[in-house]
Amino acid sequence: AGKCGACGPGYASPLEAMKGKCWASIPKSWNCFGVGPREQLLYVPCIYRNTGIGLPDFLATVDVDPKSPQYCQVIHRLPMPNVGDELHHSGWNICSSCHGDPSKSRDFLILPSLISSRIYVVDVRTDPRAPRLHKVVEAEELAQKGNAAFPHTSHCLGSGEILISCLGDPEGNGKGTFILLDAETFEVKGNWEKGGEIPELGYDFWYQPRHDVLISTEWGAPKILAQGFDPRDVQKGHYGRHLNVWEWGGRRLRQRLELGAGSVPLEIRFLHRPDAAQGLVGCALSGEIWRFHKNSEGKWEAEKVIEVPSKKVQGWLLPEMPALITDILISLDDRFLYFSNWLHGDVRQYDISDPQNPKLVGQVFLGGSISKGGAVMVMEDRELREQPEPCMVQGKKIPGGPQMLQLSLDGKRLYVTTSLFSAWDRQFYPNMIKEGSVMLQLDVDTARGGLAVNPQFLVDFGQEPGGPCLAHEMRYPGGDCTSDIWV
Repeated sequence: AGKCGACGPGYASPLEAMKGKCWASIPKSWNCFGVGPREQLLYVPCIYRNTGIGLPDFLATVDVDPKSPQYCQVIHRLPMPNVGDELHHSGWNICSSCHGDPSKSRDFLILPSLISSRIYVVDVRTDPRAPRLHKVVEAEELAQKGNAAFPHTSHCLGSGEILISCLGDPEGNGKGTFILLDAETFEVKGNWEKGGEIPELGYDFWYQPRHDVLISTEWGAPKILAQGFDPRDVQKGHYGRHLNVWEWGGRRLRQRLELGAGSVPLEIRFLHRPDAAQGLVGCALSGEIWRFHKNSEGKWEAEKVIEVPSKKVQGWLLPEMPALITDILISLDDRFLYFSNWLHGDVRQYDISDPQNPKLVGQVFLGGSISKGGAVMVMEDRELREQPEPCMVQGKKIPGGPQMLQLSLDGKRLYVTTSLFSAWDRQFYPNMIKEGSVMLQLDVDTARGGLAVNPQFLVDFGQEPGGPCLAHEMRYPGGDCTSDIWV
């Protein structure tokens, strides 16, 4: 990457990010530690919607430096100016896709609101430990310029623009559309797609310009899922079942890959190598991981490579409990896949050196619905001989189940939060609504594979001054393996 500060934001490549030679994307005083890419801060959206507490959601800054006297503490809270937003996922104004442009800088965190459809732009450059609100993009601007609402995933582009996927239209109907933001003014420029067919549902996406492709996933119709989960809505077609393959340059939908009724494909990740023509997607309700890839004819295909079987249970919503794979990520060296089973309660690590044949090398249970002593009795289990023990960290029984994941750049630490979506949290883990969610950290064996709970790490969001809240996705000031895309 050359001399520190001589290039643009982020790193020249995924492997350079793992080495942490130059952190050119954060303030100069932080650059060139010479000690590797050890994260010091995490930004975490915290949600009050559906908790019974009438406060705005806020962005928490968490100290994760073991040498700090404030280790594992929330050191700053930035409340939003409105109540009921449902902050969810986040992205950056600029990232490693602009690494070759020294005029670009990673200054702002982009915070879409899943329910209110507002987009908050947060200044993290002026004081990384105390972010401040820079701008609010109101829902009316998305509606007027793009007939879009319920924004979800935000990715920065090599063009210097910001691309955001949406779940629906302003009336709450499903619509897999995208909007573009100007990365300097943060004005909505309109829809990314240039006419043609638009999928009936949207959610996450990843792009790979060297293969002229963007692939998006499908959750469900916003006005349906916003109130909670009803299994009958799956049969009615209100939840997703496709991968949508878009032409990157032409911005038009070219293929739809069928993954099966009731699959609900959520988080999608290409391998990090910018020339990779394959990746993985987690299907929540079917409990499957599918590999997608480009074939010799230039078309895209998908095949199931992992299946987490449902468990036959008593004392639950249905007679069979799916795993509900809710988040996945791939290490920057493309060696390991991690994913969370929110209902069963485990986080898994797979060796994907051969992506067609993943091998399970690590697993740990962090709460969930099937642990011993709970209301659910497992009657038949194709994987476990007995129900797992409750997860206890520093004397606290962990509420909820593992959900959002974030991996340290060097791959040695995996951070986990337990909230999925406030309406679903309230339905499946009512105790978490009362107690608040938590953040945990797992130690990763990067040599042979393996996961272990760090007993010294616990961030308890049940102890917040405004009352218990629900912590969701995590970001580092310098970027991470789920926000940066190399082109």
